[in-house]
Amino acid sequence: MRTVLITGPGGSGRTTIAAATALQAARQGKRTLLLSADRTDTPGAALGKPTGPTPADAEPHLTTWRPDSGEDFRDDLLAFQERAASALDLLGATRLEAEELTPLPGAEELALLRALRDAATADTYELLIVDLPPTPQALALLALPEQLRRYLSRLLPAERQAARALRPVLGRLAGVPMPTDRLYETAARWDLELAAVAAVLADRTTTVRLVAEPGPAGTDALRTATTGLALRGLRADALVANRVLPDASPDTWLAGLAAQQRKALDEWRGTYEVCEVSHLGRDPRGTDDLTALTVPGAGQAPRPVEWPMTDQLATDGVIVWHIPLPGAIRDDLDLIRRGDELVVTVGPFHRIVPLPSALRRCTVQGAALRDGELRIRFAPDPELWPQER
Repeated sequence: MRTVLITGPGGSGRTTIAAATALQAARQGKRTLLLSADRTDTPGAALGKPTGPTPADAEPHLTTWRPDSGEDFRDDLLAFQERAASALDLLGATRLEAEELTPLPGAEELALLRALRDAATADTYELLIVDLPPTPQALALLALPEQLRRYLSRLLPAERQAARALRPVLGRLAGVPMPTDRLYETAARWDLELAAVAAVLADRTTTVRLVAEPGPAGTDALRTATTGLALRGLRADALVANRVLPDASPDTWLAGLAAQQRKALDEWRGTYEVCEVSHLGRDPRGTDDLTALTVPGAGQAPRPVEWPMTDQLATDGVIVWHIPLPGAIRDDLDLIRRGDELVVTVGPFHRIVPLPSALRRCTVQGAALRDGELRIRFAPDPELWPQER
């Protein structure tokens, strides 16, 4: 199944483009699911049929789904209370009831990730269109599975389960209950769920589609989005330039806006595969308006993506690690090696990357940002590499 993640700056029309893309694919005969976490149900307004908390048919071959983050949050928190009952009783905590629970910030994103995993593994659809939040929130959302898995592995390492026979003794010595098997089982289940989401995002058939309105603000937002996606190992397969005005207009004010848009479009074509979507003169509502929007097809085979890429050993014995970071600025780049990990920070984006086993036995000799790539030089550590005889 092909997965297309659609995002863009707030107000760029990304949800409408997602609905139009899904409708176009469905009318071409592809079994398509449009997945969205938009709390105002913009996809439903665009399609002329409300979306709900369970998958429902909107048209032949087209299914829509807007997960209910409130229900998922209540179920998860109540289940956690049950699993942590002994610790809560020890602390004298008062249990929360289902009726008093309301979703906390972030619940919508977690519900969307869970729905993304379920939809991608259901083997029911040929195409999954995901209406992501605006770009800053979308990039944080895409980073979440990897970050949470790392937190779990640090807080509850799987190898500690080997000491389960000693827990009663340790509990008596410490005077407090020790983590139970159920806690580790829960952590393992969460890790599997997060790994499934990460696998969907890392799949070579998963791509990102950016939506932006041509202009200076759109250009700045795209540059930031491209860098953030690259740091996550993702790429945009197309850029939808939305609400493009006609070139010829007797109105000098509209003509000036159109000229500004054309300048931005010319700049974008040097970096992206651009698809122009004309301004309808109104907010699209209903399938007739969505059909009038010409959006890029979602069926083409994506190019494989490698991140990061490691060169072969150079003649001077140095290994060069290439990390694609298009749009990155040298002054916004920070690089730290911490043990067997590399901490890469680009502007507001941050990622901790485990080093391959070969590079763990090397020392960092330097790094440079060239042609949209971060190139890190590693020299083998003589004390860790086998010596030739």
